[in-house]
Amino acid sequence: MNPLASIRREAAALWSDGRGWSLSVVAGTWGLLLGVRMIYPVLLPSIRETFDLSLTVAGLLVTILWLGSAIGQLPSGMLADRYSERSVMAAGVLVAALGVSLVVLAPTAAVLFGATALVGLGQSLYPIARITILTDMYPDRIGSALGVTMATGDLGQTVFPPIAGAVAAAVAWQAGLGMMIPGLLVGALALVVVLPAQTGATGSETEDGGTLRELIADLREGDILFFAFILFLYILVWQSFTSFYPTYLAEQKPLSETTAGLLFSLFFAVGVVVKPAAGVAYDRIGPRRSLVAVLSGPVLGLAALPLVDSLAGIIVITALVSTMLGSGAITQSFLSEAFSEEARGTGLGIVRTTAATLGAAGPLVFGLIADRGFFDEGYFLLAGLMAVIVLLTLQFFEE
Repeated sequence: MNPLASIRREAAALWSDGRGWSLSVVAGTWGLLLGVRMIYPVLLPSIRETFDLSLTVAGLLVTILWLGSAIGQLPSGMLADRYSERSVMAAGVLVAALGVSLVVLAPTAAVLFGATALVGLGQSLYPIARITILTDMYPDRIGSALGVTMATGDLGQTVFPPIAGAVAAAVAWQAGLGMMIPGLLVGALALVVVLPAQTGATGSETEDGGTLRELIADLREGDILFFAFILFLYILVWQSFTSFYPTYLAEQKPLSETTAGLLFSLFFAVGVVVKPAAGVAYDRIGPRRSLVAVLSGPVLGLAALPLVDSLAGIIVITALVSTMLGSGAITQSFLSEAFSEEARGTGLGIVRTTAATLGAAGPLVFGLIADRGFFDEGYFLLAGLMAVIVLLTLQFFEE
């Protein structure tokens, strides 16, 4: 099969029936939100210097960002089931823009932490509504649609952090983060203008308790609970890795902060290719083989990272580890299809809030490990956790 012809066919299907503009706005705004989130690790050395934070406290700051990104997903899922996904997503973007504004103006560490929590809270209102609206729009291509959206998120994480780092070096770290505010405001406006007012299930099913019955029945499925556990482990590893990777490269490897920032961008740049491919793989070959394919490389890469100091070697390792970004397109596609339409938003909210809340402990724990002189050992631990995910996947989906 001609790969280019396959790509053109998938793109045409995603753009058909007037859905392309909605997908573009949902994906583009998601890229802005993730760009904001991943600017934090790049600016973390400057933030640490400004507020005199240790690695442990810096890890707590990132943990608060991730906790904020988790706690709003359940209520946002419930709102997406009952009201307009468009309104939920637009509100989330506006809250995130407000939080970024307060971070930029923060006079003390306490204000910094509170404003960071607000940034995370705003981001948490977006993901579930994004998934449910795309599931309604693309019932036969949810893997591809989510893959494209998540790849656009990685594009934002690739482009904005190094730009923010350059702006921070030339002006101040506040300018590097504050440059995202106009884009967020434009994104919120675009969501309101382009997206349909309502797509989710509403009405009597919610009022008579039908949604609760559907939700309980869905959660009893072993596949859902297993994938929720995989999602938790993945989030734990991913958040721990991304929170300190630029700092680790700058402090533990013979690399400058600029080079570390570029390698951090490379991590997400590979995800721009991996995520759509993982989504298509999920649609075509199922969760078992697609998950093993994207998670095997990171096991090797994370284990080798502390042992390699050359720039060429670290580039290869970064590319290997970045294939784990495809996991989200697979697990979230599966979970979206596993829940019934009436309970999809609430079910996804429960799973993602639980997994993300527990996984948010990763940066704090990793910061504690690094502060005690075990930065390298922390990456060996992450490699072990990734290997556990691969083994569980192989065992659960025996062929």
